[in-house]
Order: sequence, then structure tokens, then C-alpha cells
Amino acid sequence: MSFATLALHPLVLKALDVEGYSEATPVQAAAIPPALEGQDILATAATGTGKTAAFVLPALTRIASTPKTNPSGAPRVLVLAPTRELAAQVTQAVRKHGRFMRVSSADIVGGMPYRDQLRWLSKPLDVVVATPGRLIDHLQRGRLDLGKVEVLVLDEADRMLDMGFAEDVDAIARACSPNRQTLLFTATLDKRMAGVAARLLKSPVRVAVDRATSSADIEQRLYFTNHVGHKRRLLEHFAAAAEVSKAIVFVATKRDCDNLAQDLNRSGHRAAALHGDMHQRERNRTLQQLKTGDLRLLVATDVASRGIDVRDISHVINFDLPRGAEDYVHRIGRTGRAGATGIAMSFVGAAERGLIRNIERLTRVPIAVHVVPGLEPSPMANHRPAGRPEFRHGRPHGRPNHHHAGQQPEGEARPARSHPGKPHAAKPWVKRQKLNRDKGRPVWANTGTRPR
Repeated sequence: MSFATLALHPLVLKALDVEGYSEATPVQAAAIPPALEGQDILATAATGTGKTAAFVLPALTRIASTPKTNPSGAPRVLVLAPTRELAAQVTQAVRKHGRFMRVSSADIVGGMPYRDQLRWLSKPLDVVVATPGRLIDHLQRGRLDLGKVEVLVLDEADRMLDMGFAEDVDAIARACSPNRQTLLFTATLDKRMAGVAARLLKSPVRVAVDRATSSADIEQRLYFTNHVGHKRRLLEHFAAAAEVSKAIVFVATKRDCDNLAQDLNRSGHRAAALHGDMHQRERNRTLQQLKTGDLRLLVATDVASRGIDVRDISHVINFDLPRGAEDYVHRIGRTGRAGATGIAMSFVGAAERGLIRNIERLTRVPIAVHVVPGLEPSPMANHRPAGRPEFRHGRPHGRPNHHHAGQQPEGEARPARSHPGKPHAAKPWVKRQKLNRDKGRPVWANTGTRPR
């Protein structure tokens, strides 16, 4: 559908024409018309589907069609985002699409100096984009008046709930005008999110975009690994590959993020870390270096899985798999943006087979297994016992069938018993250790030995 048929304001259409946008994405075509009519919207859309413009364009049309000046610190449009990067992306979209309008905007996020934010809030504002924690801080100090909010947007609402912002979101919604229009965008719609929608929305229009379509242009690859050292060698191989022009490497912890970025730099690669403990200015500088090409590899935690819009990311590498399948979809959505193609690679150990099954069930796309010549995993890395659950509660459950059948895998020796044919007798001091542990005493008390 063409943007020209969506009844947007001429100044907004002029900005879209200058930016080279003419056709609306499915979520934009479905969400913009009811949003222009003032209806509440409950939209399910994954990253990379163009959902930011789906609420920014109607909001700008409202501002341009009915210009008014509110008192300082009283915005007309309020957008809540879970992360600073996503808030910065929304603010950039507001300024880009409203370049021919006299629209004032500000992003109120954590990690930024209060002095700058107080200066912004002392002036009349049309649009405020904020993270819930910092917005609540200003609201409690009386620096914000949300009673004149005409449009409240919850972007990535499921992520905000995962980060523990449920109470803050409810408090912010109560502070807004009861006659406001509310637009809620989420990647998942579970019972918890349905409850939030029931509290905040009034007869919403339901918009759903198939999550699988967002990864249609992304080639997904699976590489089995034996251990962390094997992962490192795989990463070094791809970091040196010419086909990897710009990549984001996702890890599980902030410490691993820093360590891996340092190791890549020592190996001669242009790499940097990005995680939640970094100052916001440092995070902004790192993202700017990625956009300009000064950085080739960005090692990041899940703070970068949403809100980073860099068009030329060729690869996403899951050094560590995320805990949830939805986070995987958001991660790989950093590549293949705006109709481009991309490659998503995941390094998977035997204990993570269950996560892969959940991801394939969500995306409805099987992930092909690839092998790097010379870096093949051991035969047991891709072994999966037949007829038994492989893992239970994150720990190995059961033994492979060939052990029960009296067979032994090739290259593996059967462990010898210290007393063949006789059961292992529990030693008395072991029983005393367990008794002391239960009573809260040191495990070596009354056992005749002390720890070395």
C-alpha cells in the first residue's frame, strides 16, 4: 500500500518522499488508518517490520493537523521504550519524519545528565520518548505533567514487563489523560500482556503481523560446538572471513562481553563491547562508530537485541544462545533490515538443543546445520539419545541408549570399577560430612580432617 493513500499530513508525506519511502509495510498499512481515526491499537509485530513508523507517522499527523502549545513539561505524545537505544531510535525517527514540521521532541532516559533533561523539560514539548524508570523519577519530582498527553505509545511492551517495569507503566498510564489514545506494540501476546492490554486499552483494533515473515530474508545457520574454546576458534574463523563485513556478536554476560571484545582487538579486529553497565554517552559513541564503519565487530549483550537500526549488518553471531526464543528473533532482526539479506549464525552446545527446538517452533523455520572444515565438533557434540528426554531442568538426564545396551561409543573407554562385582560402601566420614552440612556446621567438623 502506498503512503499517499493513508491520509497522512502533506508535510509528513513530503519527508517520506525525501527519505525514499513510498510503500508501507504490512504493520504500517494495518495500524496507521485506525491510529489516524483515534482508535486504540493492540499490535503484535516483531523487530524489523517497520513498527516504529506505524505509530510515529500518525502521531506527527495529529500534531501537524491540530497545532497547539502546551505548558513546559507537558507533552502531547508520550512514547515508552524499554531500552535507551530503542528510545534514541524512536527520537531519531520523530525528527527524521518531522523534518518539515515545527515539532519539538526529547528523549528522557537513564544514564544521561539530569541538567540536559531539565533544560528540555523547561520548554514546551510535542513528543517525549522515555524509558519508564527515568520518566517516573521526573514525574515524582513534579517536573512532568502527563495530564495533557493525547497519545500514549508502549513500544516493545513485552520487553518492559520482562525488565520489571510493570508497576512503572501502570503508574505512568494513570498519570496520563483518561481520554488519551493508547497504542501498544508487543512481540508476544501472552496472558500477562493480555492483562496489561485489558487495563490500558479501550476497544482496541487488533493488528497482527506474522513473526516468521520478519526473518524471511535472513539465512539461519547452526554450528555445533564442544566447549568455549571451540566457540572461540569458530568466532576467530568468521571474524577473519571477508564475507563478514559488519557483525554483532551476542553473549550472555557483561563480563564475557568485555573479555571477548578485548580478545578480538588483540587479534587485530576492530571490535568494541556494548552492555548495560556502560555510560550512555559511551554506548552512543560505540553505536555511531558501528554505523560509520569504524567498528567491524560489536560484542553485545541483549541490550543490543532491540533498538539498534544499522542497515548494513551482514551477520549476527549468537556466541551464546538467548534464554528465550523471542529474544532470538529480536537478535537476528538486527540483520536483513529494510529488505536486505543477512546471515544469522548460532554456536550451540549439546545442552542447548532444547532452545533450538523452541526457536524452530516459534519461527516455523528449520535451522540448517553447518560445519567449518578443520573445525568440526566431536562426534558426541551432535549426539542425541533416542527415545529418552535429553535434558531435564538444564541438567543431563539419563544415559545414551548404547550404554544401556552394553555398547560403547567409538573411542571411549568404559570406566573401570575399583571393586568389580561389589557395591561401593559409603564411608563413615562422608555420612558425618552430610550430617554437619544439614546442621549448618563446617563440613570438616568432627571428621578428623580439615580442608587443605
